[in-house]
Amino acid sequence: MRILEMRWSLDALYQSFDSEEFQRDMKRCENEIKEIIQWSGENFTTYDHALEKIEAYIKRQNHFFHLYTRLLSFGELSLSVSAKDERALRIVEQLEAKETELAKPMVMFQKWIGGLENLEEVIASSGSLKEHAFYLMEIKKNGKYLLSEAEEILIAKMKNTGSNAWSKLQELLSSTLLVDIHVDGEDKKLPLPVVRNMAYAKDSDLRKKAYEAELKSYEKVAESSGASLNGIKGEVITLSKMRGYGSVLEKTLMDSRMDQETLDAMLTAMVESLPAFHRYYRKKAELLGHENGLPFYDMFAPMGDVKMEFTYEEAKDFIVKNFRSFSDVLADYADHAFEKGWIDAEPREGKRGGAFCSNLHVIKESRILSNFTGTFNDVSTLAHEIGHGYHGHCLNEESYLNSDYPMPIAETASIFCETIIQKAALKEASAEERFAILESSLMGAGQVIVDIYSRFLFESELFKRREEGSLSVEELKEIMVNAQKQAYGNGLDHNILHPYMWVCKPHYYYASANFYNFPYAFGLLFAKGLYAEYLKRGTTFVQEYDQLLAITGKRTIADVAATMGIDIRKIDFWRSSLKIIEEDIETFISLKK
Repeated sequence: MRILEMRWSLDALYQSFDSEEFQRDMKRCENEIKEIIQWSGENFTTYDHALEKIEAYIKRQNHFFHLYTRLLSFGELSLSVSAKDERALRIVEQLEAKETELAKPMVMFQKWIGGLENLEEVIASSGSLKEHAFYLMEIKKNGKYLLSEAEEILIAKMKNTGSNAWSKLQELLSSTLLVDIHVDGEDKKLPLPVVRNMAYAKDSDLRKKAYEAELKSYEKVAESSGASLNGIKGEVITLSKMRGYGSVLEKTLMDSRMDQETLDAMLTAMVESLPAFHRYYRKKAELLGHENGLPFYDMFAPMGDVKMEFTYEEAKDFIVKNFRSFSDVLADYADHAFEKGWIDAEPREGKRGGAFCSNLHVIKESRILSNFTGTFNDVSTLAHEIGHGYHGHCLNEESYLNSDYPMPIAETASIFCETIIQKAALKEASAEERFAILESSLMGAGQVIVDIYSRFLFESELFKRREEGSLSVEELKEIMVNAQKQAYGNGLDHNILHPYMWVCKPHYYYASANFYNFPYAFGLLFAKGLYAEYLKRGTTFVQEYDQLLAITGKRTIADVAATMGIDIRKIDFWRSSLKIIEEDIETFISLKK
């Protein structure tokens, strides 16, 4: 039997940075930027032949970003598995600097579109513009938040030595941080992802030891991480104010193609559900022998006597088999991702922690990073990231400009895939296996509802205080602990929380993606709602689901949901999705009376 490779291949992008193809495309990228700048300067001064100008610009944009994202993805993916790869880092920085040169023509186009009074009429007269109508109308709507051409160019350039530099520093700190820990009878220095994965270990002493060693290790990078966070959030606040947004959250919602009414409805339903999650955590604490709620280090403790461990090959078989219960297309996609070397699953020093999926529209493929150690949670993570890849697969026939979907809808396919394998596994499981699988599912749901809510509270307070000035490490720890207490309530032991969660979560350090928390809750609950629809509609749902994913780049989230007859501005939808999880919690509690 052939052993699956646990490291990805990037050869479909480029063989190496020194390859003839990569060097040629770097030159092409530079030349095309010059051409776009020249062409825009010549054409966006009058409204003569507006139709032809818009068509030409869209064609140039789609073509250029295929080239640019191919180069950038190769650099970023190389860097993600080798943080000290100086060549990769240099290439990424060069490409980011090159892209800033497009700020001027992009601002020119956006302002030009904003001044075109008959834009809808122009769009209606062209097939290619009709296909990009949402993209164009969104540009016109957001045009009022643009600064002057000179200011936008300066901002784009300064970001590379501002928020982008801070973000790179934090990624370097976290990916190269070695944790001092005594395991297997000896003192070791282990990569942070390896130690964090010990939270899923069967050995309770190891979980506690890993948690304590992890927290201790953050002391080495806390000041630098805090400086990075202050630098990034400070820049975000400044730019939001300069552009005229009411708040950073308002900008995030606009970028997410989501409205405040939807967010409020979802958050209200989430807060209503917290007592049910608190009961789950207290039950888990009781089963593990804790009296004062669950200590943070046991939050991910595996439950049940079943050996829920998988080899990488077994994980693949488990995922593909259960995906096939939903759709042959989805199952075949997953099988292809494993067999064709699209997944880097091996934990190792220098590789970033966590997991992500990068959809490579230019080659109609994806690349998935995870840190697989054999737990059921790792299998769920793989299924989650493959779901992201499948979302990209459903967008392969769209243009590049129509393939860019907002954060909240981004989690739909991934969590839908998690739900598929968990529900299918539960059907075949014994009582003890069902308990273990159910607990793993609730553990994940708790992260996406309760912990995400704590992160939303943390980031809201962080932005509020950062308006007044930089925050110290102690203040950041205080805000995080208070957020965890508010979200987890009496479910956790308040004496054993995680004050450094702001250090190890990379999402806080994305200047272009603030509040990268509530989209996960949206994705979970929207996916649960869709899964309920699947159970009602059966096989007819599958094609509708694929079509839903295919339009996510060219509709608002409310309009995407409406294609399935769902009103996401109504609290009842969110309550119905949460009810599915609450029922699982009651089942979990009843299984261990």
